[in-house]
Amino acid sequence: MSQSTKMKGKSPLRIKIISMGNAEVGKSCIIKRYCEKRFVNKYLATIGIDYGVTKVSLKDRDIKVNIFDMAGHPIFYEVRNEFYKDTQGAILVYDVSDKASFTSLDYWMEELTNEIGNKSELDSIVVCVCGNKTDLKRQVDESEGQLWADARGFHFFETSALTGEGISNLFQVLFEGVVRTCENGGRREPTTTQLGYTKEQIEAIQRLKNAKNDYERLGLIQGATKDDVNRAYRKLAVLLHPDKSVAPGSEDAFKLLVSARTALLKRC
Repeated sequence: MSQSTKMKGKSPLRIKIISMGNAEVGKSCIIKRYCEKRFVNKYLATIGIDYGVTKVSLKDRDIKVNIFDMAGHPIFYEVRNEFYKDTQGAILVYDVSDKASFTSLDYWMEELTNEIGNKSELDSIVVCVCGNKTDLKRQVDESEGQLWADARGFHFFETSALTGEGISNLFQVLFEGVVRTCENGGRREPTTTQLGYTKEQIEAIQRLKNAKNDYERLGLIQGATKDDVNRAYRKLAVLLHPDKSVAPGSEDAFKLLVSARTALLKRC
């Protein structure tokens, strides 16, 4: 049977993809790199929404992809909020050379959640987290992005719209995930990893790295006793000791844990 005959076996599918993320993280450049195989060197801010269509073939089926590239500046919120409904796939982008764009990922997920509203619809969206501009000097380690995505069950990629690195793989996984979800009656398959670490380990590493003080790092309140400190330390040490944990960032997190314990025991 010829390929063209196979393609006729399944009806064409139309899917909706959106891009999210702060202004200037490279959302438009990523899309143009994939769709037009080129890099736009001069920065032109997206005004409101930029819309495009591309066609791909996946799983013996023609796919018409409608891409809504959403402006990241806050002033365009009233425009963006009209385009979240009926989304099937999302590219959530940050700039690895800009820490603030990474910390804003939580804001973008909150906006998506609020605008979708319906939990079942939200759970059906295939999300790919994308750390872009790997050709620049980093402020965000790859492990940080991987952990953030893993904790939420999202796919994770690092890309460079400048060089094209990682772009094709990002879209391939995104499109395949959306097609499988459509064929599964709108139920998204859980993102599974074989990385060998748990959600509890991910959350512990993130807390140790992002906590405002040593009490918060160990999950304690001020005034905790030495016994409290040691109990909290032992619990986290079992999770994060570099000899036992393969989660990205475990070694640095364990050093923070030891330092926090030492400092708190001096105060008790």
